Amino acid sequence: MKELEQLKNLFPQELEQRKNWYSNVAEAYNKFRPRYPKKLINRAVEVSQIPAEAAILELGCGPGIATVPFAKLGFSILCLEPSKEACNFARQNCAAYPKVEIQQTTFEEWELETERFNAVLAATSFHWINPDVGCAKAADTLQSNGSLILLWNMTPQPNYEVYQDLHEVYKINAPSLARYEDTKTQEEIVKALGKTAIESGRFKDIYSEQIPCQATYSADNYLLLLSTLTPYLKLDTPTRDALFAALREKIEQNYGGSIQINYISAFQVAKKV
Repeated sequence: MKELEQLKNLFPQELEQRKNWYSNVAEAYNKFRPRYPKKLINRAVEVSQIPAEAAILELGCGPGIATVPFAKLGFSILCLEPSKEACNFARQNCAAYPKVEIQQTTFEEWELETERFNAVLAATSFHWINPDVGCAKAADTLQSNGSLILLWNMTPQPNYEVYQDLHEVYKINAPSLARYEDTKTQEEIVKALGKTAIESGRFKDIYSEQIPCQATYSADNYLLLLSTLTPYLKLDTPTRDALFAALREKIEQNYGGSIQINYISAFQVAKKV
C-alpha cells in the first residue's frame, strides 16, 4: 500500500545507522513518547491467549515503554534494543521486575533461539526490522501456536483547526513535513503494517483493535516529543531549530502555551503458521 511505502521511506535502512537513530533523543523519548493504554495491552494479551507464565521476546524495546506494563502482568521478557542510551533507560524503568532482561543488540544480529517464546512483541518498532528477516525469524523463535503482538502508537496530530494554523509555519520552515494524518489514514497505515506479517506466509489470522487517544503537552514538551519522531530527526539542525522556534511562538501566542494532540493506539495479534 502507498501508506506503507511512504512510511518505509522515512526510515534509514542501514543497520549501523538504525542502531543509534534515537540515541541523542533517548531522554526525551523516555519522558514524552505516549504510553500504551492499559485497556489496549490487556486486550492484546487476551486475544493472543498466551499463558500466565509466558516468555516474551520484545523487539526494539526502547526505554521500556511497553515492557513495563507487560512486566507488571508477570511475564518473563527478553528485550532486544540496539541503542545503549535506550538500554540504560529500559534497565532503570524495569529495575523492579527481575524477570526482564535487556540485551543491547538488534533482532537481525541476535542469535536465534528456536521455539523458545510464547510471544514476540514489537511496540512501534516492527517497521524498523529488515522485512526479509523479521517475520521469518520471529516465527522461528516462537513455540507452536505462538503469537506475534504488534503495538502501534501512531504519529501525534493536533486538532485539524490547529494544524491549519500551524501549516504556514511548516510551509516556511519545513515544507516536507506540511502534511496531516487523519484517523482514516492512520488506520490504513496500521493495516498495511500488519499485512506484511501475513504476506510473509509465516503468520495467520491477524486480529486488530484500536483506541483513539488524546494528550495535552506544554509547548516545550510538545517540541521535545516532536524531536523524537523520525521526520524531525532527519532535519538538519538549523532547519529544526527554526521550525521549533516558530512553532513555540505560535503555540504560546495562540493557544496559551499548550497543545492537545490526537492519535490512535492499536494492537495486532497474529498466530504462527
